[in-house]
Amino acid sequence: MENIYHIKSVADYFAWRNTKPTHPLVGILDYEKTTAYPDYSFDGLHFDCYAIFLKMAKNCKLKYGGGVYDFDEGSMVFLAPGQQAGISYDPNYVPKGYALIFHPDLLLGSDLDRKMKSYKYFSYGVKEALHLSEREQGLVLSVLDKIQFELEQNLDKHSKKLIVSNIELLLDYSLRFYDRQFLTREIPHQSALQKFDSLLNDYLNSEKPQKYGLPSVGYFADQLNLSSNYFGDLVKKETGNSAQEYIQTKLIDVAKSKVFNPNKSVSEIAYELGFKYPQHFSRLFKKQVGHSPKEFRQLN
Repeated sequence: MENIYHIKSVADYFAWRNTKPTHPLVGILDYEKTTAYPDYSFDGLHFDCYAIFLKMAKNCKLKYGGGVYDFDEGSMVFLAPGQQAGISYDPNYVPKGYALIFHPDLLLGSDLDRKMKSYKYFSYGVKEALHLSEREQGLVLSVLDKIQFELEQNLDKHSKKLIVSNIELLLDYSLRFYDRQFLTREIPHQSALQKFDSLLNDYLNSEKPQKYGLPSVGYFADQLNLSSNYFGDLVKKETGNSAQEYIQTKLIDVAKSKVFNPNKSVSEIAYELGFKYPQHFSRLFKKQVGHSPKEFRQLN
């Protein structure tokens, strides 16, 4: 994307939608109340603000990372400062939903400012949108109503705390809803974990470790067309272990089989598995198994 509209402030996003916010650091846009069309001469938007979109119309499309994604009614997308989203123009599309835009400066001095990194869904891809049930959508709308209520009042010493507290409530609800989604939604045809397991086994039993090195979380996330954070959280929810721990467990299982081969040295096995240094392999093996590779070979 070459022609990018840079959203440095809340006012910039509202200006793109041909309207104005009532607060310099935070605003809620109701798409049904915004009759003017935005400027579609741009290829995409670059955000220096946090942006949360609740899409409530059918056949909604968003462009992200070179792909165009369709969304069901009641989907949420989260963007953090530094991220970009493409613009897809459809003259027949009637937007319905809300955008909550807030600048990082709004959070300065608050507990939420220190918590923002814990909401990892801000780094998920758009294709990993949060799909809400009707009841969940009602909760989200009720929190947005509370924020909008505060924005329509005369600002006083309580305003910032109440606005930020309700944003935090919205983010915590979203965290809960994502936990539910991890448990209830599967990638079509085969669960992500099954695909991951198959890809990992294929990787470890091929020459790829010697060529590309140890298997990484990022590699498998790319293979599954998922962001690393979404993939990592998915594995954690399904297995109780991090994706890295899961990889290491599988790696050691393969290593145990290889150690049984008396014709191969520990160094050869280490290189076959993608380790640059045999001592790193021996250290990990002992940590996981309780014995060094040589001790394990002698015991068995």
